[in-house]
Amino acid sequence: MRQKAERCVVTFRTTAGAMAMESACREAGLPGRLIPVPRSITAGCGLCWAAPPSVREALEELVIKKRLDADGIYAVII
Repeated sequence: MRQKAERCVVTFRTTAGAMAMESACREAGLPGRLIPVPRSITAGCGLCWAAPPSVREALEELVIKKRLDADGIYAVII
């Protein structure tokens, strides 16, 4: 069983928004991946970007800079 750890989770209203985040993060060299939204959070499309908490500030800046369709940014233990 995988050990639970804190992750920075970015949720989206649409699948297109989640895929745009994946593309922008890859382009910017930021770590993370798309995963199903944890049960403790609700989101429109059911996908979220999960990354180490150390890159939260960079993710927030990227969302603003690229005008990504983010619904919310959370710290979650998953």
